Amino acid sequence: MSALKNMPISFPGLFGDWEFNPDVAIHIGPGIYWYGIILAVAMLAGLLLCMKQARRFGLTQDHVLDVVLWGVPCCIVGARAYYVLFYLDLYRNSDGSFNWLEMLAVRDGGLAIYGAVIAGVLVALVYSHRKKIPFFALTDLAVEGLLLGQVIGRWANFINREAFGGPTTLPWRMRLWVSQQEYIEVHPTFFYESLWNFIGLMLILFVVSKGRRFDGENTGFYFLWYGVGRAWIEGLRTDSLYLFDWTIFGQPIRVSQALSVVLALGALVFLIYNIRVKKRTAQTLWVSQQEEAARRKAAIEAADAAAVAELMAEPGEDAAQAQTQPETPRGEDPKEPENPPQGGTEDAPARAGEGAPAHQDQENITGEARKEKENGDCN
Repeated sequence: MSALKNMPISFPGLFGDWEFNPDVAIHIGPGIYWYGIILAVAMLAGLLLCMKQARRFGLTQDHVLDVVLWGVPCCIVGARAYYVLFYLDLYRNSDGSFNWLEMLAVRDGGLAIYGAVIAGVLVALVYSHRKKIPFFALTDLAVEGLLLGQVIGRWANFINREAFGGPTTLPWRMRLWVSQQEYIEVHPTFFYESLWNFIGLMLILFVVSKGRRFDGENTGFYFLWYGVGRAWIEGLRTDSLYLFDWTIFGQPIRVSQALSVVLALGALVFLIYNIRVKKRTAQTLWVSQQEEAARRKAAIEAADAAAVAELMAEPGEDAAQAQTQPETPRGEDPKEPENPPQGGTEDAPARAGEGAPAHQDQENITGEARKEKENGDCN
């Protein structure tokens, strides 16, 4: 069952006769639809959250931007291809050929979140391999942005009058029109899923991430949490994709419900194995290894800087020591007394060898020789 997209939406059990009729947001060319605006806001919000949280996972903002540049278009293609694959008959012409233009008309709705997740996982695998980054470190960050994008993006289903549940009389029932005279009151399953994802996002941000013991813990929790919620909510919807003509217990198999159960069970086994069996600790995290490598690098750089500073300081210390030594007056022996006795004074020593200058001794010897010669001449 589908609802008319040009008829108002209301919540009679909560707001009485108040109605809301979202249409084209901006009338330019074919128009800019609220559906597209909400999805763009969802992607931008998820991107900003991942950029803000990147350092906590040992990644950089450049890593996030690189993945987004490849991931966003691939995820849109994957989400649309997943939807078209299971609703293939809706895109056939009367002669049985495919209507390729209708397959590409994303603005009319028809995006499957699991198709986007599958495409995103493939992009993350390729990117992590090329950049030598642990795959699960990358996905642990990505699921935070993905959850925020889902919280906001589900409101695009509300605007587009799709992804609603079966009939109900609950106070928060949503009224949609299926013709100009007929309406239905149904479960607002878009809101259920948005609220479920919001709770899961808060748990990841403030509980799981802060106590992470291994890369992949956020990822495992995401698939467990989302798988359980989606399996329950999908059972309320009336526009589910079915797994061809396959049945189980006489009931057709809903693709998203079956996939959700498988992913939730797989995630539970993955978490138990790493927490209980392997007993992982936070030291194995990629971010812990990056921080340890950064500490070692800083310690080596500090040691090198200290060694260089010590070598540069040695010549300066020798010069400083030389400047602090007292200067010796030129021509003086520091061991001699400051005022040595002078010859010819009263205090002079009686013997020439005791402090008399050498030139004075030489003069005395010469005088005696002269006197002896004069006496010889006289005789």
